Order: sequence, then C-alpha cells, then structure tokens
Amino acid sequence: MAFTSEQFERYSRNIILEEVGVKGQSKLAEGRVLIVGAGGLGAPAAMYLAAAGVGTIGLVDMDEVELSNLQRQIIHSTGDIGKPKVLSGMETIREMNPDVQVATYQERANSKNIADIIRDRDYDFILDATDNFPAKFLINDACVMLGKPFSHAGILRFQGQLMTYLPGKGPCYRCVFREAPPLATRPSCNQAGVLGVICGVIGTLQATEALKFILGLGSLLNGWLLTYSALDMDFRKIKISPDGGCPVCGEEPVITVLADCD
Repeated sequence: MAFTSEQFERYSRNIILEEVGVKGQSKLAEGRVLIVGAGGLGAPAAMYLAAAGVGTIGLVDMDEVELSNLQRQIIHSTGDIGKPKVLSGMETIREMNPDVQVATYQERANSKNIADIIRDRDYDFILDATDNFPAKFLINDACVMLGKPFSHAGILRFQGQLMTYLPGKGPCYRCVFREAPPLATRPSCNQAGVLGVICGVIGTLQATEALKFILGLGSLLNGWLLTYSALDMDFRKIKISPDGGCPVCGEEPVITVLADCD
C-alpha cells in the first residue's frame, strides 16, 4: 500500500520500528478488528487501534452514553451524553484518524446476529469488551465456530484479566470458565464499581494483542491468562491448557449451535 506524505508522518513512529516498517503499516491499514462493547474496555482499545492505523474498526453496542460512563469510557465526552455509544465512538475515531473506516452496529450481540456481524466485514480479530458473562460465552462460542481469533477481557474493582484464543491452537474461554457463576455471586461494575484506569490498562492490552496478531509479531496470550491487580501493581501469567472435554472446542463438542445463556 502506498502512503501519502501525511500518512507517512502520522504513522512514522510505527514505521521506523524495524519489526513494523511500511509493510507492517500496510497490514494494519488492511486490518479489520471488531470490538463488542463500546464501554470501559472498548473505548481505550478502539482509540489505540484507530491511532495505530487499523483500517476498519467495528463497534457493537446498543446503549447510549450516560454521565456515569465518563469516569472510564474515554472515547465519549460530556457532549455525547444521550448519544448512541457507537455513534459517539465513530465520531471520536474519525476526528482522531480519518483514514479509519468505522462500522457501527447499534444492537445487543445475541445468538441471532453475532455471526452475521462478524462476517459483515470478515473481521480478522475480535475483542470481547463486554461486561457480562452471557455475552462473553456467546462471543467465545461464535469465534470458535467461525474460526476467528479473539481477546477476552474482564475488569472489576481494582482487578482485570485477559486471554487470547487462536483457533485450533489453544484453549478457549469455556476451557477455563465452563459456565457462569451463580447470579448472586457475580456483581457488575455498576454494583461493585471499578477504578476507571483499570479499563485503560486492560483495554489497551487487548488492543496490543490485536495489533500483534495483525502484524504477526511476538507471542500472544494464547494458552495464558494474564491477571492484573492494581492495588499490588501485580501482573501474573497463569498457564492454561485446552480441555478435551470442552463443550465447544473439545474433542466431542456438544455446543454446535449458538444460543443465548443466562
């Protein structure tokens, strides 16, 4: 891909990296990343992917911007209150980098639409930036069935975690978390709170995984669960293995059709 002088200047700090160069920047320009959730995790991830020059970014979210979002969802601002998050996110991305195409899906991801959304732009990499277990299991199952790599992440209070799934090369989300914990034991950020910067740390790491995948650089968190505790400033990598009995990616899968779960 030929870059204009303005684009070359915009991406110059990427391009001077020996491991990236013009060839790598061209890969980013041709890359397509879908972000499911334009909130705490999706906001920083989208901004860094856009700044890096990822050519197409998809945003999935049905919610509107609320005042309480602004403590952590940095892609939105005070003037966006009441606006659909996908529209606010698209406007911020376009203001930051007009090179980026933004596809918006103002709907809740569910078993009936998730596969079509992923296929819409034939996304290369998916970010699970959601805040609830049903969505996380759904994204996992869809990506396993469609053979799409994705980054899972979760945050709560002062902690975060993430892992990356590569089709046929490591464990999926259900290999580690077979089913959602009882409803009474899984408070949301709305109930338990979250320090806003935790979203920035983990969402930016998700963007890093997407960029590394597109560029073919380094080692991804495939087969690893990375945990982060802000109060201790402690990062840990926990080795995880594929589960042959996994209901979706195991040797004899029993989940073969997408379904919504509680």
